[in-house]
Amino acid sequence: MAACVSEKLIVNVNVIEYFRKSVATAVVNQSVDTTEDAVYYVVNLLTRFADSNTFFQEKSEGPRVTPLAKLYARAVQLKSELERRQAMRRLGDVALFVAGLFADSLNNRAVDIDYYIGMGGAAYGYVSESFKSRERDDVYSEVFSELAAKFTAFVDILAEVGEKSNLSSNADLLRIYEIWLKTGSRRAEKKLRGFGICPLDCSPGKRHH
Repeated sequence: MAACVSEKLIVNVNVIEYFRKSVATAVVNQSVDTTEDAVYYVVNLLTRFADSNTFFQEKSEGPRVTPLAKLYARAVQLKSELERRQAMRRLGDVALFVAGLFADSLNNRAVDIDYYIGMGGAAYGYVSESFKSRERDDVYSEVFSELAAKFTAFVDILAEVGEKSNLSSNADLLRIYEIWLKTGSRRAEKKLRGFGICPLDCSPGKRHH
Protein backbone atom coordinates (compact mmCIF):
# COMPACT_ATOMS: atom_id res chain seq x y z
CA MET A 1 0.00 0.00 0.00
CA ALA A 2 2.72 2.48 0.96
CA ALA A 3 4.62 1.90 -2.27
CA CYS A 4 1.50 2.52 -4.33
CA VAL A 5 0.70 5.77 -2.57
CA SER A 6 4.27 7.02 -2.60
CA GLU A 7 4.60 6.50 -6.35
CA LYS A 8 1.53 8.66 -6.94
CA LEU A 9 2.09 11.34 -4.31
CA ILE A 10 5.85 11.92 -4.31
CA VAL A 11 7.13 13.51 -7.48
CA ASN A 12 10.03 15.76 -6.52
CA VAL A 13 13.27 13.90 -5.74
CA ASN A 14 15.54 16.95 -5.30
CA VAL A 15 14.79 17.71 -1.66
CA ILE A 16 12.62 14.78 -0.74
CA GLU A 17 15.34 12.74 0.96
CA TYR A 18 16.11 15.58 3.35
CA PHE A 19 12.46 15.96 4.34
CA ARG A 20 11.97 12.20 4.52
CA LYS A 21 14.75 11.86 7.09
CA SER A 22 13.61 14.96 9.00
CA VAL A 23 10.00 13.80 9.24
CA ALA A 24 11.00 10.24 10.16
CA THR A 25 13.22 11.58 12.96
CA ALA A 26 10.44 13.82 14.28
CA VAL A 27 7.96 10.92 14.26
CA VAL A 28 10.35 8.85 16.38
CA ASN A 29 11.26 11.72 18.70
CA GLN A 30 7.60 12.46 19.40
CA SER A 31 6.46 8.82 19.51
CA VAL A 32 3.68 9.43 17.01
CA ASP A 33 1.81 6.31 15.94
CA THR A 34 1.39 6.86 12.21
CA THR A 35 1.37 4.95 8.94
CA GLU A 36 3.96 5.11 6.19
CA ASP A 37 1.34 6.47 3.81
CA ALA A 38 0.63 9.48 6.03
CA VAL A 39 4.35 10.13 6.41
CA TYR A 40 4.77 9.97 2.62
CA TYR A 41 2.01 12.55 2.26
CA VAL A 42 3.56 14.96 4.75
CA VAL A 43 6.99 14.59 3.13
CA ASN A 44 5.45 15.31 -0.26
CA LEU A 45 3.64 18.35 1.17
CA LEU A 46 6.91 19.80 2.43
CA THR A 47 8.56 19.06 -0.90
CA ARG A 48 5.82 20.76 -2.90
CA PHE A 49 5.64 23.82 -0.67
CA ALA A 50 9.43 24.17 -0.68
CA ASP A 51 8.69 25.86 -4.01
CA SER A 52 7.18 29.19 -2.96
CA ASN A 53 5.29 29.38 -6.26
CA THR A 54 3.29 26.34 -5.14
CA PHE A 55 2.50 27.75 -1.70
CA PHE A 56 1.79 31.40 -2.49
CA GLN A 57 -0.76 32.88 -4.85
CA GLU A 58 0.54 35.74 -6.95
CA LYS A 59 -1.40 38.98 -6.48
CA SER A 60 -0.89 42.48 -7.81
CA GLU A 61 0.59 43.54 -4.45
CA GLY A 62 2.90 40.52 -4.35
CA PRO A 63 2.75 36.88 -3.18
CA ARG A 64 0.00 36.25 -0.65
CA VAL A 65 -1.46 33.29 1.21
CA THR A 66 -5.22 33.17 0.76
CA PRO A 67 -6.97 33.15 4.18
CA LEU A 68 -8.49 29.81 5.14
CA ALA A 69 -11.97 31.30 5.32
CA LYS A 70 -11.73 32.38 1.68
CA LEU A 71 -10.36 28.99 0.63
CA TYR A 72 -13.32 27.36 2.36
CA ALA A 73 -15.86 29.75 0.85
CA ARG A 74 -14.52 29.05 -2.63
CA ALA A 75 -14.50 25.30 -2.05
CA VAL A 76 -18.13 25.00 -0.98
CA GLN A 77 -19.26 27.04 -4.00
CA LEU A 78 -17.66 24.67 -6.50
CA LYS A 79 -20.15 22.42 -8.27
CA SER A 80 -17.72 19.69 -9.29
CA GLU A 81 -16.98 17.15 -6.55
CA LEU A 82 -13.45 16.73 -7.91
CA GLU A 83 -12.78 20.48 -7.80
CA ARG A 84 -14.31 20.76 -4.34
CA ARG A 85 -12.16 17.91 -3.05
CA GLN A 86 -9.03 19.48 -4.52
CA ALA A 87 -9.91 22.84 -2.96
CA MET A 88 -10.49 21.28 0.46
CA ARG A 89 -7.23 19.38 0.18
CA ARG A 90 -5.47 22.68 -0.57
CA LEU A 91 -7.09 24.18 2.54
CA GLY A 92 -5.87 21.30 4.69
CA ASP A 93 -2.39 21.49 3.22
CA VAL A 94 -2.05 25.23 3.81
CA ALA A 95 -3.41 24.93 7.35
CA LEU A 96 -0.97 22.14 8.21
CA PHE A 97 2.01 23.92 6.66
CA VAL A 98 1.33 27.25 8.37
CA ALA A 99 0.40 25.80 11.76
CA GLY A 100 3.43 23.52 11.72
CA LEU A 101 6.13 25.83 10.42
CA PHE A 102 4.85 29.34 11.12
CA ALA A 103 2.82 29.16 14.32
CA ASP A 104 4.65 32.18 15.70
CA SER A 105 3.38 34.29 12.79
CA LEU A 106 -0.19 33.66 14.01
CA ASN A 107 0.47 35.21 17.41
CA ASN A 108 -1.78 38.24 18.10
CA ARG A 109 -3.72 37.58 14.90
CA ALA A 110 -7.50 37.42 14.66
CA VAL A 111 -7.18 33.64 14.32
CA ASP A 112 -4.52 31.51 15.98
CA ILE A 113 -3.10 28.02 15.64
CA ASP A 114 -6.19 26.30 17.08
CA TYR A 115 -8.27 27.78 14.25
CA TYR A 116 -5.82 26.43 11.68
CA ILE A 117 -5.89 23.01 13.32
CA GLY A 118 -9.68 22.95 13.39
CA MET A 119 -10.06 24.09 9.78
CA GLY A 120 -7.28 21.84 8.49
CA GLY A 121 -8.53 18.74 10.27
CA ALA A 122 -12.08 19.33 9.02
CA ALA A 123 -10.85 19.85 5.44
CA TYR A 124 -8.89 16.60 5.44
CA GLY A 125 -11.92 14.87 6.95
CA TYR A 126 -14.02 16.08 4.04
CA VAL A 127 -11.43 14.84 1.54
CA SER A 128 -11.42 11.44 3.23
CA GLU A 129 -15.20 11.13 3.03
CA SER A 130 -15.12 12.24 -0.62
CA PHE A 131 -12.69 9.47 -1.52
CA LYS A 132 -14.87 6.87 0.23
CA SER A 133 -17.38 7.16 -2.60
CA ARG A 134 -14.71 5.83 -4.97
CA GLU A 135 -13.86 2.24 -4.08
CA ARG A 136 -10.50 2.23 -5.84
CA ASP A 137 -9.43 5.28 -3.82
CA ASP A 138 -9.89 3.67 -0.39
CA VAL A 139 -6.18 4.08 0.32
CA TYR A 140 -6.45 7.84 -0.10
CA SER A 141 -9.52 7.93 2.13
CA GLU A 142 -7.51 6.22 4.87
CA VAL A 143 -4.57 8.62 4.50
CA PHE A 144 -6.71 11.73 4.78
CA SER A 145 -8.73 10.20 7.61
CA GLU A 146 -5.50 9.72 9.55
CA LEU A 147 -4.29 13.23 8.74
CA ALA A 148 -7.60 14.61 10.01
CA ALA A 149 -7.62 12.55 13.21
CA LYS A 150 -3.98 13.29 14.06
CA PHE A 151 -3.75 16.82 12.70
CA THR A 152 -2.23 18.27 15.88
CA ALA A 153 0.38 15.51 15.97
CA PHE A 154 1.41 16.28 12.39
CA VAL A 155 1.55 19.99 13.23
CA ASP A 156 4.01 19.07 15.98
CA ILE A 157 6.05 16.98 13.54
CA LEU A 158 6.32 19.86 11.09
CA ALA A 159 7.20 22.21 13.94
CA GLU A 160 10.18 20.05 14.85
CA VAL A 161 11.26 19.79 11.21
CA GLY A 162 11.01 23.56 10.86
CA GLU A 163 12.91 24.26 14.06
CA LYS A 164 15.78 21.93 13.16
CA SER A 165 15.86 23.32 9.62
CA ASN A 166 15.96 26.92 10.92
CA LEU A 167 12.62 27.54 9.20
CA SER A 168 10.82 28.33 12.43
CA SER A 169 11.42 28.76 16.14
CA ASN A 170 9.22 28.52 19.22
CA ALA A 171 11.68 29.99 21.71
CA ASP A 172 9.18 32.31 23.42
CA LEU A 173 8.05 30.58 26.63
CA LEU A 174 4.69 32.35 26.80
CA ARG A 175 4.00 31.47 23.17
CA ILE A 176 4.83 27.81 23.82
CA TYR A 177 2.42 27.81 26.76
CA GLU A 178 -0.26 29.52 24.67
CA ILE A 179 0.09 26.89 21.93
CA TRP A 180 -0.21 24.10 24.52
CA LEU A 181 -3.22 25.78 26.12
CA LYS A 182 -5.04 26.07 22.80
CA THR A 183 -4.08 22.75 21.20
CA GLY A 184 -2.85 20.37 23.89
CA SER A 185 0.29 19.84 21.79
CA ARG A 186 2.50 17.13 23.26
CA ARG A 187 5.54 18.81 21.77
CA ALA A 188 4.68 22.11 23.48
CA GLU A 189 4.09 20.25 26.74
CA LYS A 190 7.52 18.63 26.49
CA LYS A 191 9.13 22.02 25.90
CA LEU A 192 7.37 23.49 28.93
CA ARG A 193 8.59 20.61 31.09
CA GLY A 194 12.07 21.36 29.81
CA PHE A 195 11.68 24.82 31.37
CA GLY A 196 10.58 23.21 34.63
CA ILE A 197 6.88 23.93 34.07
CA CYS A 198 4.26 21.19 34.54
CA PRO A 199 1.37 22.24 32.27
CA LEU A 200 -0.87 19.38 33.34
CA ASP A 201 -1.60 21.34 36.51
CA CYS A 202 -3.81 23.48 34.29
CA SER A 203 -6.73 22.58 32.04
CA PRO A 204 -6.18 23.34 28.34
CA GLY A 205 -9.12 24.25 26.16
CA LYS A 206 -8.30 21.32 23.90
CA ARG A 207 -6.47 18.11 24.65
CA HIS A 208 -4.25 16.33 22.17
CA HIS A 209 -5.25 12.72 21.55
